[in-house]
Amino acid sequence: MGKKSKRNSGPKPDSRRAELLEQRRAEREALSSAPVRPFEGLAFECDIVAMREFVASASASLPVTGSDRPFTLATVLPGAVAALVRDDEQKNAFVAMQVQTFSEDLSADLAASVVWASSATPGTSTAASNPSAETPALTELVDATSPLDITVHKDFWWWIPEGAGADPEVDATIERANGAILPSARITADGVSAAWWVDAGDKAHIRWVRPEDEDQLMIALARLQSVGELHVGEGSRFAGSFRTRGLLVPVFDLDPEVHPDEWATGTAALGRRLDETLADTSELTSEQRRARDGLRSRQVTLR
Repeated sequence: MGKKSKRNSGPKPDSRRAELLEQRRAEREALSSAPVRPFEGLAFECDIVAMREFVASASASLPVTGSDRPFTLATVLPGAVAALVRDDEQKNAFVAMQVQTFSEDLSADLAASVVWASSATPGTSTAASNPSAETPALTELVDATSPLDITVHKDFWWWIPEGAGADPEVDATIERANGAILPSARITADGVSAAWWVDAGDKAHIRWVRPEDEDQLMIALARLQSVGELHVGEGSRFAGSFRTRGLLVPVFDLDPEVHPDEWATGTAALGRRLDETLADTSELTSEQRRARDGLRSRQVTLR
């Protein structure tokens, strides 16, 4: 009798290969079950995505319900921790968007940070929020209808509470963090929300996080591109777009010597043109289809 073939018999149940295969299977399941738009349903969805993906130093009061502690939402906290509670009179709680450890569901991560900070001992922090099946949805913990009043900081000295004593090690950490900041500003104009100016050195950009369905927005961008109206004013140029957290973010190249406030009028005008074009449900012309295909070829996806 010939030897029994071991081919296709699979890994032994207790082998390292079996462990790796199970890990990969679990990762695939987590990816498939992760929400495409984790912050959908929040009035501040677009701004919170910007704070997660590309804004360096910013903070905002987070409208947490059912907690006596004031909450601040931050782009990043010292050590890139998920949350901390200051040992001050108000027991101020801080939760961060840019963290070292996170899951495939950023909304659940933030909700877990809020739950932890609601009862954490003042003067403590947590590196990871560790959401569980019992973690409430973020929309159950915050006022989802309230917009964020965002403060953009030029540096990270706001990390230091008032009255704190000097600490050379902490000061050195902040100085290093300050050196990595790309100057940012939120464009303020009627009808404009979540449009951010970022100075990348040789160029400046406006990155506008949009809430519309990606396909519909892409069609609207293509219609404007085909007639030369896809810009935020003289001296600007549409550079492309990227997808992140289920949203599309058009990007415009700008002259870095022009102050961010000077782009407000052009950005608002583009917003009005987009609103009009989004309402157009007619078939695309051949020129508009070519423009759409060209825009899609310059689109990237961030995770």
